[in-house]
Amino acid sequence: MQRVMGFVASSGSGKTTLMEQVITILTQQGLRVAAIKQGHHNCEPDVPGKDSYRFRQAGAQTVLFTGPQRWFMIQECEQLPIATHLAHLAENHDLILLEGARGHSHAKIAVHRQQSEPSAPSHWWHDDKSIVAVASDDPHLVTSLPCLPLNDPSQVARFIVEYVAMKEPSPPGPLSHKGRWGT
Repeated sequence: MQRVMGFVASSGSGKTTLMEQVITILTQQGLRVAAIKQGHHNCEPDVPGKDSYRFRQAGAQTVLFTGPQRWFMIQECEQLPIATHLAHLAENHDLILLEGARGHSHAKIAVHRQQSEPSAPSHWWHDDKSIVAVASDDPHLVTSLPCLPLNDPSQVARFIVEYVAMKEPSPPGPLSHKGRWGT
C-alpha cells in the first residue's frame, strides 16, 4: 500500500508552508519522507551558469549531480503520470507528501485559508472524493470532513500518520509511532 497524502488548495492559501512544517515534524519522528511538488511550469533546480545547468542546456537528456551530502537528477522527458513517480519513491520512503496533483486519486488534505477565500459560499473540495480532511484557520467553516487546525502542523502530521495506518490512533500529545507502520 502506498502511503501518500496530498495537499491541495488555491494559490496563496499556505499549502507549501503547511507541507514544509509537516515534513519537519514527521522527519523528526524518524520517518523517511519524500516530497513531490507538481508544478504547472518548468523550474530549474540548478542555477544558470553552473555545470549541471550548462550540460542540460548543451543538450544532455539526463544530468546527474552528485555531491557529498545530496544528489539530484534532471531528466528531459514527456510528462510522466504522478503514479510513476509515486511508485519510484515508495521503494525508499515511509511516506510521500505531494503538493498539487488535484486530479490524481491519492488521499488529499484541502488547505483553506479564510483570508484567501473569505466569501466562498461553496467550497471547491466538496465534490472531490479524494479529499479526506480540511486544514483551515476559519472558525466558521462547515464541513462533514475532519477539520484540522491550519496553524498547528503537529495535529496535521498526527492525522496523516493515523490516516495512512502508520500507527493506531493515539490520544492527544506528541506525535509518535511504534516502529515503522505500528509494528
